[in-house]
Amino acid sequence: MHHLAQRLPPPHPDVVVLALALDWLWGEPPNALHPVVWIGTLISRLERHAPHAPPALAYAAGVGLIGVCSGVAVLPALVIAQRSAQYGGVWRLLEAVALKTTFAWHALHTAGERVYTPLVNEDLDAARTGLRWLVSRDTQHLTAAHLAAAVIESLAENASDSVVAPLGVYVLGGLPAAALYRVVNTLDAMIGYHTARYEYLGKPAARLDDLLNLAPARLTAGLIVLAAGLHALPQGPAAALRRSCRAWQVMQRDHALTASPNAGYPMAAMAGALDVQLEKVQHYTLHATGRLPTPADIPHANQITALALSLAAGLFILFLTHQATRSKP
Repeated sequence: MHHLAQRLPPPHPDVVVLALALDWLWGEPPNALHPVVWIGTLISRLERHAPHAPPALAYAAGVGLIGVCSGVAVLPALVIAQRSAQYGGVWRLLEAVALKTTFAWHALHTAGERVYTPLVNEDLDAARTGLRWLVSRDTQHLTAAHLAAAVIESLAENASDSVVAPLGVYVLGGLPAAALYRVVNTLDAMIGYHTARYEYLGKPAARLDDLLNLAPARLTAGLIVLAAGLHALPQGPAAALRRSCRAWQVMQRDHALTASPNAGYPMAAMAGALDVQLEKVQHYTLHATGRLPTPADIPHANQITALALSLAAGLFILFLTHQATRSKP
């Protein structure tokens, strides 16, 4: 593995472009062919046999889970990246396919629509069912405003976790780094909870996930601030500036209200961008002076998210293109 890592060149911008195209043309692969699903299955099987007490033993087992699952995902990624660098062609396409499985932009977009349509039709039961694709909270008793808020929050938070972070990690460390990020994020999603069962077993993954998302969450929030202004530009430059300023101010004021050190940044920025109150009952309220969200706010959140992610993709591709140009003799 060390030998392979030494021979890896910088990531290639063509791989990012191809991966983005694959994501929007074909979406997610079937579960039977999805590496993230395979990793999730492995995590479930290992977790069933892992000790959950005493704390020190459970914590050590949590570190072991990261090591085993990362090894399973990173080693094939190293091989693919090395072959892609040597031979290009089909191997470069395979690298793009592998990178695509680490992020889910198109799926995020369609997940928001899955809740928006029944909400508009006042079918709250269907909207609550659709929301389960996006959030882990109990959706059974959520009102229409809380359902809309949850969708908007999830679009903002997952813009970082599901797109900006894996692509950004790829830009910095190539396919192996993107694979490692997706493993850690999946572990955090499955066992990173403050419960009696997972408090210590899931803590290593939760802390590492927090660390890996420090920069992506803040970058995503900044891009949402910019996207908020672009979204309002048809109303005039003054309206665009006001929208971006409000998004920035709410982000600065409310980002620390969430339990996560990262999620509050993009969510608070989106609350300010839309001028809506985003509340998770008994946990936090972002932009408490904003109006209650309605289903009509969901398409706007989707559009702002798409603009922010387009800015991120453009920045990453430009950076890699610049790096590739500099490395040429």
